[in-house]
Amino acid sequence: MTIWYNHVRARIDLNILEHNFRLIQAKAPCPIPVVKSDAYGHGIGPVSSLLARCGARGLAVGTVGEGVALRLTPFEGKIVSLLGPLLPEEYPLLWEYEIMPFVGRREQIRLLEEEGRRQSRVLDIALALDTGMGRIGFGPGDMQQVRSLLEGARYVRVHMVCSHLATADDPESRDFVLQQGETFTRMCDDLAAGGLSFKRCLANSAAIQAYPELAFDCQRPGITLYGSSPFAGTRWESRAQGFRPAMEVVTRVVAVHDLVKGAPISYGRTFYAPHDMRVAIVAAGYADNYSRGLSNHAEVVVHGQRAPLVGRVCMQMSAVDITRIPSVVPGDKVYLLGGEGAHPVTPEELAGWWGTIPYEVFCLLGQNEREYCS
Repeated sequence: MTIWYNHVRARIDLNILEHNFRLIQAKAPCPIPVVKSDAYGHGIGPVSSLLARCGARGLAVGTVGEGVALRLTPFEGKIVSLLGPLLPEEYPLLWEYEIMPFVGRREQIRLLEEEGRRQSRVLDIALALDTGMGRIGFGPGDMQQVRSLLEGARYVRVHMVCSHLATADDPESRDFVLQQGETFTRMCDDLAAGGLSFKRCLANSAAIQAYPELAFDCQRPGITLYGSSPFAGTRWESRAQGFRPAMEVVTRVVAVHDLVKGAPISYGRTFYAPHDMRVAIVAAGYADNYSRGLSNHAEVVVHGQRAPLVGRVCMQMSAVDITRIPSVVPGDKVYLLGGEGAHPVTPEELAGWWGTIPYEVFCLLGQNEREYCS
């Protein structure tokens, strides 16, 4: 549910999303963009509509429910559910809304075959392989049993075989990435030897940019679509240049006042003014998914300049030091992410202060009310 009770707004620039997708298309011959979790907080409806106009023929969601919502946006292309069916009531929805599920358990194949018999229609599935991620999927030792199950299936048809790379964003883990690629190839070849014909899909955002040999038939770009580089801060940073954040997050100044030297501010008195200061109270806090962990660490942009947070982040308010920006008044715009001027707050910076990754920054801050421009 959108956070409706505040002054925080997530602004999404669809032109930038299109720019990022075009960069992806230059290296990914058949991208299936990932729009799970409400398009990483950017809004599955507007994002999927844009991607469809840009030529995306398939999109990947998380849950089957997300797939239903995407179909109803409407989206006419292929929809892949990365989690696949988990509950009994989700199985018939796959046929009703033409959703292709990830399938990584034998029990799922059996239940899909039973539902297919009731529907009297064949369902395309994406077979999930575990090549080293350790989450979901069939392992190398399962191939014979999987082949046997699929050979006897009348209503389940393997359209795609997929796996997920665990360390493609880490330049120091190249050997493991290539090992996963080799395992994936062997497992796919084993399935193909049993007479199955399918597309192969392994590459994520990082692999699209750094491992062209793992592109196979389809690719699943995620974080680069939304403007964060998987290689930010590493020696491979140049391998994913040009991507720009499509989200900026703004709020307003509530009040402005002086803070004399030695005076504390906010809960717990974790900050004392080292000199006479001027502070602005801004309408953002942990109830707006602006983490309390940012207390005394983060910076915002106001009037085109950086201003550091001082004291603890509260439920709906935070304090920033505007001593060097005396023109700030109540009602002024404050950027929690992005910003005017030469030094916007980047997703990587905010994630670093937060002790997390840009994915979480987007997903959480994107739950505030959104505004779109194009």
